[in-house]
Amino acid sequence: MNVARLLPASIAAPDAESRIDASSLAVARQRHLTDTALPQDGYIWSVAAGAPVLAADTSVVLGAELFGKPRDQSEGLWMLRELAGRTHEVLTAVAVRSEHGLAAALSVSEVTFRALGEDECLRYWQTGEPLGKAGGYAIQGLAATFITRLTGSYSGVMGLPLAETATLLADAGVRIWNCGATGARERAEVTE
Repeated sequence: MNVARLLPASIAAPDAESRIDASSLAVARQRHLTDTALPQDGYIWSVAAGAPVLAADTSVVLGAELFGKPRDQSEGLWMLRELAGRTHEVLTAVAVRSEHGLAAALSVSEVTFRALGEDECLRYWQTGEPLGKAGGYAIQGLAATFITRLTGSYSGVMGLPLAETATLLADAGVRIWNCGATGARERAEVTE
């Protein structure tokens, strides 16, 4: 999937002054994605020359357990053992701050893993792929062979739900590739 083709060429990576600590965005499901779920304190938003700033974060939820990124091999193997043979949720929150304000969306998907043996978990860990990945796996990589069922957004499980992101960017005034993926603001103008 060539995500770069979907977005405008003028989007650039933020510098240190505009970086967003988005680690708590995944709790948005419990807080119904209200403004209190996206606190301003601790976030650095830099909206220079009207350019929107986008942040996204993904968490894996199994029962009441929230899985972030594994800190080490022991935690990574534990995550894979827990997910094996079970269905879990993947929550990816995405937020855009622009001159129009703050807007956010939450993608919720369900992923089912087949049973995994201990040796398979270890071999997967040793590939290095689980590092830096919520739940200790990457759906777009070797872990695709673990997945027997996906309900929801493939791009959301990857870490950036494209349908929601396109709508948020359109709402922020960013022209996207097809100009047909209008945001809520533009849809409201059309129906009035």
